[in-house]
Amino acid sequence: MSRGSTRRLAADPVIDLPTGEIMLRDEGTMTDWRVEVAAFQLAPTPVTRELYAAVLGEVPESSAGPRTPITEVSWNDAVRFCNLFSRIAGLEPCYATGDSRDAEDVVCDWAADGYRLPSEAEWEFACRAGSSDVRHGELDEIAWYRGNSGGEVHDVAMREPNAWGFHDMIGNVWEWCWDVYDPRVYGPYRVFRGGGFFDEPRGCRASCRRKSHPTLAIDDLGFRLARSL
Repeated sequence: MSRGSTRRLAADPVIDLPTGEIMLRDEGTMTDWRVEVAAFQLAPTPVTRELYAAVLGEVPESSAGPRTPITEVSWNDAVRFCNLFSRIAGLEPCYATGDSRDAEDVVCDWAADGYRLPSEAEWEFACRAGSSDVRHGELDEIAWYRGNSGGEVHDVAMREPNAWGFHDMIGNVWEWCWDVYDPRVYGPYRVFRGGGFFDEPRGCRASCRRKSHPTLAIDDLGFRLARSL
């Protein structure tokens, strides 16, 4: 796509979310913690292969279609995408980056108006959409998971959204978040959320947390865009 097409894509709708709070839980340590969430914006779907190609000019090789979520992208790749897309859109990039594969030198300016990854608290706040349920509806109606996906990724927004208009937060692909999972135990590992097309129902819950090294790139892990307000 042309640079002009990319600029039009930069204006794709996002959803405004109010201030609030969310209770996060780590099931491994049986620990709960409350997080206040400032008002922010979040894209209604994960970044697609179409958008990724429009910004970078190329995508990881795959037989998946243009409207499927981009996968085979690491946390580091997602951060680079956010900065480049911000510059193309005339926005201030959020991330200062360095040379570390562990991403320990990446700093986020939360006051910048560019695109970024959501924090873990922002992600779950948007996913729950005011509900305390395990997920926002019947799994077969809201998500692509092992029971109905046929073992492959699907186009975004083909399942029912939650009450705030977000699609695919449960199932289809996991989504990178900003946060380090537990640096005392796992070092630089970053959080991802939401469950993927090959996961059992247990992995497709609003509270389910997983993690990996910021260089991991696999076929059921993507990301969605957030912006600060």
